[in-house]
Amino acid sequence: MKLPSTDEALFSLKSFAAAMLALYLAMRIGLPRPFWALMTAYIVAAPFAGPTRSKAVYRFGGTLLGALATVLIVPLFANSPELLSLALALWVGACLYVSLLDRTPRSYVLMLAGYTAGLIAFPAVHDPGTIFDIALARVEEILLGISCATLVHSLVFPQEFGPVLLARLDHALRDAQAWIGDALAPNGAVDASLDRRKLAGDITELRMMAVHLPFDTSHLRWTANAIHALQERLAAMVPLLSSIEDRLHALRGVDASARWDALLADIAAWTGTRRGETPQTTPAALRAAIDALTPAASRHADWRDLLQVNLAARLRALVDVCVDTQALRRHIGAGTAGMLPQAAYHLPPVKPQALHLDHGMALVSAAAAVIATLAGCAFWIATGWPAGAAVPMMAAVMSCFFATQDDPVPFIRGFLVWTIYSVPVSAFYLLAVLPAIHSFEMLVLACAPAFLLLGVLIARPATFGKAMPFMFGIAGTLALQDTNTADAASFINATLAQLAGLALAVLVIGMFRSVGAAWTARRLLRAGWRELAQIGQRSPSVPEFSARMVDRIALLTPRLALAGPQQDLQAADALVDLRIGLNMTQLRAVGAELGRSQAALGALLEQLARHFAMRPQADARADAQLLAALDNTLRSVSAAVDSQARQTALAALAGIRRDLFPQAAPYEPTPLLDKET
Repeated sequence: MKLPSTDEALFSLKSFAAAMLALYLAMRIGLPRPFWALMTAYIVAAPFAGPTRSKAVYRFGGTLLGALATVLIVPLFANSPELLSLALALWVGACLYVSLLDRTPRSYVLMLAGYTAGLIAFPAVHDPGTIFDIALARVEEILLGISCATLVHSLVFPQEFGPVLLARLDHALRDAQAWIGDALAPNGAVDASLDRRKLAGDITELRMMAVHLPFDTSHLRWTANAIHALQERLAAMVPLLSSIEDRLHALRGVDASARWDALLADIAAWTGTRRGETPQTTPAALRAAIDALTPAASRHADWRDLLQVNLAARLRALVDVCVDTQALRRHIGAGTAGMLPQAAYHLPPVKPQALHLDHGMALVSAAAAVIATLAGCAFWIATGWPAGAAVPMMAAVMSCFFATQDDPVPFIRGFLVWTIYSVPVSAFYLLAVLPAIHSFEMLVLACAPAFLLLGVLIARPATFGKAMPFMFGIAGTLALQDTNTADAASFINATLAQLAGLALAVLVIGMFRSVGAAWTARRLLRAGWRELAQIGQRSPSVPEFSARMVDRIALLTPRLALAGPQQDLQAADALVDLRIGLNMTQLRAVGAELGRSQAALGALLEQLARHFAMRPQADARADAQLLAALDNTLRSVSAAVDSQARQTALAALAGIRRDLFPQAAPYEPTPLLDKET
């Protein structure tokens, strides 16, 4: 144990004050379970004002929706326990399924709506006539906890979320600059895999953090569109830098990279210029230098020329993205001072649906939640245990809490362990402290030691996973039981039922839902291949496709590390897939402008679609045909009338050939048979 920092102590004090205020108001109003308000105040609490407000809004919305569902479901099936169990389990599963398809904190609304129905309904099935009163009381208690937490964390030494997000954004920009410097270095990237992993992780983390931005108290909340747009520019850098690295590596192998070294150094120096400093060059000068070094892509251009055409196109795109990034960062800086340019208000962000969504895994998670809830209900009905309502209730809660993990079992097991550790403290408060207290002031003094200490531990990432279930154990026991009539027998029964529900969740989730990192990694790769196959048939939104593939890279990287030396996974490279996909979208965009080459291009895209539809299976004959089709399309496009569309298509085709067949013999501008003739 170390002494709490100032921020940790402040968070703990504010959380405790909010919880006590909520508890006091709930008692004064005469709500039946006032400790629900206390527990909610801790659940909603966050170190920063923005996330506290957003969690408050989402939690209230979820609670209200869950309460409405309970009021509708319970009276309909009050006389049929089996149908009531099925209806509640299906509600939990449906809400969880939909929530998993929104990978932002907003998903909390539906997830909470699912298990809130169980929290309200299961304890009330013995007296369904009171379900409206119980649901209303829960909503009021939770609303009190939400309101008090929001009020205290927003008004008492509020910690703005904006500066933290801005610092994270600048950290991502520094990571991007570091990758640019490494990629353009004379000897290539020092540790390209680390650069890629850091930037992909930065982008996904920024997406999650930015959801809280509209609720923040700083001026940065007005820059949300600019921040989203900057995230998209960072996402666009990932395939560009990866392509540039690969092309430079290929050109070094044929001694053709030296002529680019001076320009690469200028680009690296320009992108590394700090704000406020005068750059040594300008974007216009860099574009002119790129054009001067780009070889003429005639019909006789060889493989080395085409690689340089591709490199030039990617360098120009990198300069354009960096220009946009610098402008957006200036907009954000002006916005924090309250002077956001008008144009920044109309920047369109990429939708959250552009992130990777796994409908199959969401369905499996929902099915596991339904099975766990039904199993708990069956056990409760079969045994007739008066306290057994807590079994399906806790099984539903745990099935939802950790549904985003590859393997929820270790997390639920940890929750069970720390809940068990909290039992003596819960018993002490419920059976010894509360009966002896006759004033609210004494109650505050009695609660202070445990809850202030837990508040500090919750504020620390290293101990959050242990302190939160411990706090849940204490506050949940006080919330779920009538503190005025509790005795040792009711406490033991209720505690055993809660622990049984947790144990049931471990058992059911372990049987039906637990998967490994390698399994999830394969699903991520297959999702990327399916999307590439679809690009062969239709044109996607390039920003959304790029955002989704970069998100998959961020999800895939840690799982590949956990999966270990599995040959099929180690050989996979989602960055290569991303580069190929973006090149395919460029071909689709310019295909109509290529005249007679359009037919060859269409046939090639169909072959690419079949290639990725077959993955991970390999077909040497089909690969040979695809390589021949690529070369024939390159020859056809090379012979087309010179235009910007032709230049774009040649760069994209060269990129696809290099990415799909890096070990193939160099492209020949005319077939070998014609040369021999």
